Amino acid sequence: MPTLTWIGKDKVINHHHDVPFRVLDSQYTFGTENSANRIIHGDNLEALKALLPYYEGLIKCIYIDPPYNTGNENWVYNDNVSDPKLKRWLGKVVGKESEDLSRHDKWLCMMYPRLQLLKQLLADDGVIFVSIDDNEVQNLRPILDDIFSSKNRIEQFIWKKSYGGGAKERYAVTVHEYVLMYAKDKDNIKELTLPPDPSSEARYYKLTDEKLSTRGPFRVKPLEATKSMDYRANLVYPIAAPDGTEVWPKRQWWWAKERSHAAVESNDLYFTKGKDNSWSISYKQYLRDSSGEERQSKPFSIIDGIYNQVGSAALRDLFSDRGQNIFQFPKPVSLIEKLLSMLQLSSNDIILDSFAGSGTTAHAVLNLNKQDGGNRQFILVEMEDYAETITAERVRRVIDGYGGKVGTGGGFTYYELGPALFTEDNLLNENLPLNRIREYVWYSETRLPFSGNDVPEAETPYFLGKHYETAYYFYYEPDQLTTLDYDFLSTLQTPAEQYVIYADNCLIGRDWLQQRHLIFKKIPRDISRF
Repeated sequence: MPTLTWIGKDKVINHHHDVPFRVLDSQYTFGTENSANRIIHGDNLEALKALLPYYEGLIKCIYIDPPYNTGNENWVYNDNVSDPKLKRWLGKVVGKESEDLSRHDKWLCMMYPRLQLLKQLLADDGVIFVSIDDNEVQNLRPILDDIFSSKNRIEQFIWKKSYGGGAKERYAVTVHEYVLMYAKDKDNIKELTLPPDPSSEARYYKLTDEKLSTRGPFRVKPLEATKSMDYRANLVYPIAAPDGTEVWPKRQWWWAKERSHAAVESNDLYFTKGKDNSWSISYKQYLRDSSGEERQSKPFSIIDGIYNQVGSAALRDLFSDRGQNIFQFPKPVSLIEKLLSMLQLSSNDIILDSFAGSGTTAHAVLNLNKQDGGNRQFILVEMEDYAETITAERVRRVIDGYGGKVGTGGGFTYYELGPALFTEDNLLNENLPLNRIREYVWYSETRLPFSGNDVPEAETPYFLGKHYETAYYFYYEPDQLTTLDYDFLSTLQTPAEQYVIYADNCLIGRDWLQQRHLIFKKIPRDISRF
C-alpha cells in the first residue's frame, strides 16, 4: 500500500512515546457532583498522554476538528502553522530539518503523534471522526490509513457546510468539507443507522394495506435482483401472481423461494401489471417493523441540511451578552449530534474531543443525554486561553440554560495540566502527590486504571494491587531511600505466583530472588515510560 512521507516523519512517528507524562490538576467542579465529564486546559498532546492511565481503550467515540491549514486562522497551531510554540516544538523534536519544513510538513508533524495517542485511547469497538477540508484531506487520509489501517476506513463523508454566497469567488463556489470516519477495528463496529426521519413517512411511505394500524404505511422495492448481484440458480423460480400466472424473473429474485412464498401468504408482496399484461413484483417495506418499532435509516455519504451559518448563529445566541464573532466557524451542534447518533451509543459511553474549540461536542453530548436520559460522558481538551472563558463557559450555560432555553443538567470538572512526573534529570518529581505516582506505576505495569481501593487491610501501604497472579509493590518514600531486604519481604501478605517490587536499593541477591519469583525494579531507573 502506498504510504505518505514528509520531512520530519522519522522524528515524529514514535514521538508519542517521548511526550512527558503530566498529571491533571483539578481546578473546580461545576454542576452535578461526581460528574465524570472533564474539560482540560493545556497542550492536547500532553493532555492525551495524561489521560492514558484512566482511559486507554475506553473511549467509544472521538471527534476532532483540527486546524485546516488554510493560512487564515489565528490559533496556537494556527492554520499556516507558524506559531512560535509549534516552531520551538518542531525544532526540539525534528531538529535542524524543521527549518526546511513546508506548512504541510509542519501540519503532518503536529497531527501524527496526536493521532497515535488517540488510537491508544480508542476502544476496540470505537470510532474516530475527523473534520477537514481540501487543504489537508489529501494528507490526512494517508496518515489515518497508516495509523488505523485502510481496512478500518468506514467513510469519507462530504458535508455541505453552507448555502448561498459565492459572489466573490472567481471559480467554483466551495460549499463542502469532509468528515473522515475510521474504526479501531471495523469488525467490531455495529451497523450504522440514524434515528427515524420524521419527514420520511410523507416522502416515501405512501401506500397502505390491512396492516396500517400495526405496521404503518409502506413503500415498495423491486424483488428482482439487478446485475450487481452474483448469479445464483436457487434464486430463479416462479411466483404465482394474483390471477394464477407464473411470474419468472428476467435474471433472478433477491429472496429464496421459501421466503417469497411466505411473503405471498402474508400479503407482503406487491404485484403490478404492465400495459403488456406482464406482472412485476415488489416487496413491501413498512414504516414499522413487526415489533412496532419505526424503521431507522442509513446515513448517506453526503451530509446535507446542516450548515455552518446555523452553528455561528447558535453561538451568538448563547453568548448574546458578549457581542458578535466570539468564535470563528464553530461547528453546528446538529452535525455532531448526527455523527454520534449513527453509532447506537450506550448510555455510559465516553466521547472525546481533543481540539475542543468552543465546546460544540460537549453541547451535543448534553443534548443527547437530555433527549433519552442517558449518561454519556465527554472529555474536552483545549489548549487556548479561552478554554475557561469560552469552552467551559459555553458548557456551563448549556447545563444551566440560556436565553429562555431550559438547561440540560449535568456537570463537569475543569483541569489544568500539572507538572511532569519526571524531572529533567529523569528523577521522580517528589512534589507530586504520592497517589499520582502510584497510579502511573500501576498503569505502566498493567495498562489498567489504578483504583487503590482494593488493598487488603492487612497489606503493606506499598502494595499496589494484584493482576494475573502477580502482586505489585511500590516501596517509595519521597524523603528517604528505601531498600528491599528480608525485613521488607516479611511484611508481604498477598499470596501470588510472582512479585514485582520497586525500591531504591536491594540487598538480596538476584539468584535468591529469581528462585522465589521475585522481581526487583529500581526507582526511578526501571519505571517504564509509555
